[in-house]
Amino acid sequence: MSAERGTASIGGRDEHVRRVRLPADRRTPAAARALVRSVLAEAALDELTNEALLLTTELSTNAVEHARTELDVEVVADRSGLTVTVSDFAGGPVEELTVGVRNESSDISQVSERGRGLLLVDHFASRWGTTYHPTGKGVWFRLERSGSTGATPPELAAAARATAGAGSGVSEDSSAPSAAAMSELMQTAPDPYTDDPLPDFATSLLTRVAEMVGAAGGVVRLDRGDGQGTQVLARYGRQPRPGNELLRVPLTVHRPYAGELELDAAPSAYARPLASLMAERLSLHLENDRLRRADVRRQAWLTFLAEVSELLAQSLDVELTMALIPQLVVPRLGQWCAVHTTDEWGRLRLAATSHADESVLPQLHAVLAETGPESIQARLREASRNGTQMPLGAPTEGFAVPLIARGQRLGTLAVGRHQRHRHDPDEVAVLEDVARRAALAIDNARIHAERRRVAQALQQSLLPPVLPVVEGIGFAAEYVPTGDDADVGGDFYDVLPLPDGRWLVVIGDVSGKGVQAATVTGLVRDVIRTLVGDGKPLPEALTRLNETLVERGGGRYCTLAVAAVGPGDGGQLDVSLHLAGHDRPVLLTAGGARFVGTGGTALGLLDSIASPTAELSLGAGDALIFYTDGVTERRRGRELFGVDRLREAAAPLAGYSADVVAARLRSTALGFSPETPRDDIAILVLRNDAA
Repeated sequence: MSAERGTASIGGRDEHVRRVRLPADRRTPAAARALVRSVLAEAALDELTNEALLLTTELSTNAVEHARTELDVEVVADRSGLTVTVSDFAGGPVEELTVGVRNESSDISQVSERGRGLLLVDHFASRWGTTYHPTGKGVWFRLERSGSTGATPPELAAAARATAGAGSGVSEDSSAPSAAAMSELMQTAPDPYTDDPLPDFATSLLTRVAEMVGAAGGVVRLDRGDGQGTQVLARYGRQPRPGNELLRVPLTVHRPYAGELELDAAPSAYARPLASLMAERLSLHLENDRLRRADVRRQAWLTFLAEVSELLAQSLDVELTMALIPQLVVPRLGQWCAVHTTDEWGRLRLAATSHADESVLPQLHAVLAETGPESIQARLREASRNGTQMPLGAPTEGFAVPLIARGQRLGTLAVGRHQRHRHDPDEVAVLEDVARRAALAIDNARIHAERRRVAQALQQSLLPPVLPVVEGIGFAAEYVPTGDDADVGGDFYDVLPLPDGRWLVVIGDVSGKGVQAATVTGLVRDVIRTLVGDGKPLPEALTRLNETLVERGGGRYCTLAVAAVGPGDGGQLDVSLHLAGHDRPVLLTAGGARFVGTGGTALGLLDSIASPTAELSLGAGDALIFYTDGVTERRRGRELFGVDRLREAAAPLAGYSADVVAARLRSTALGFSPETPRDDIAILVLRNDAA
């Protein structure tokens, strides 16, 4: 806001001049009044205060409401009176009243609706007119001091004499309202410190206007378009009687608001203009209320959509996601909701439903299922096929929107509401947004499910389908994939026969996870099977495998534990153990549990490796427990499961079968922490089952 101020002496007459530029908002009339009031005080023209503030309020309000631009207010006061000019920056003519001297027409009710504002100016001002400039137009008025040059109009003098009657709002001639009453009417404003100031504000306006025109009763009705119908916003006096000739003025508000002012008043020259003036003032505040409520509602919808996105993002399960979608819609956006998805042949299948009244769900299923009415099915297919919103018609009283994600039509989202409450445009827009987010969530869940199936299939291909059954030797294994079951882990195990009649036990861990780790895992298994199948000694097989991984490159390495097992003397099992960077296995005997073997070099890191041989003998009931780092590195906060806890957990299991030992150790490792495993867990148990 910019302002200019000055005082000049022209021809022996002091002039007080103020100019200010104000924005086009609801606070502008108050700022303009403050400017005029200060100039009146400086010029000692207090007797013109009521008329000046009334006309300034009217002109500034009209400029804000109709021009919707910034406005310049110029106030010039001298000893004889006051001149106020309000200019805007909108083009076009001032289509109110003829510019010039006061309007002498006594039938003010004949003035057009657009002339209400300048009607007050024409009534109270000594002179008034319009000005045009290249960037806009303005309206000015002049108020003369009593006894100064330019006589006070008779009506203004009468109004001044009637100021004492401002309590009733009617002047001595019982027809024209006093300036004080008009000023009070124009300056009445809502209380900003109440939750809903409009009812009190409307009641105050209605009371003042009714008293000014002598109405026996009046009412303001408003329909906010929220499904609650038309309600009484304000009431005065007795209920207007239908048989009487009532004065009705519509409120100039935008949809979905609608309303009217109704007065039980005798016809007079001022009744309709004053009622229209009140309706216009009330409409301005109702528009502010509509915009405020719309903004609050949009913020609520944005919050709702954010919550929908967050909840849908938490699930990567297809069935759970589709079951969740109707629960999010009902009852916030509809009385019922249904999700239909397309199968591989493009046919729609009912996937999930929800209803505010669960007892109605069977009937809803019957209508929306594939065997339901053909008219409903046809509209659902059309919505899915054409990608457009489609009304469903009776008996569902709803509509369907397509579910489209990444260019693919996944199905439809159907929503219904009771006949007495139709969806408004905002709700339809929100539903379409929900449908887009739901479609994306369903598609993400399907993609994740497909990745999970591929990962599981690939993981199973890297593990033996069953372990061999060998007389006198027990084999058992437990495998737990990482918590993210959409990735392939690098842990693996295998049991295969050797050409000399012994059995080879293998357990390993390839660095990393995913497809690349699975590729290296498959390579390691195949190379080992090929080399030992050709009769290569284990040290040579490990050396050749290391050379293969080094030549391959890619930064992947592998830790490996291999053991050749065969029958020995006295019912024992002879074991030749080789470790290539892998954790030492646990030897479980009746006397306790201990780690055995000598650590070696991981494969794929160096050109040459060391893998010392450890020769062991397993007596009857003894077991050798192999495991991967997914067991020992299982976390509970900052605490690791560790090798010592593994040995302590294994010690009480001496004498149990290989299956029991493997299962108990798996359960102990998983129970150590409530978190899902961050790494694969593999446990392989070799036991001497000799009697």
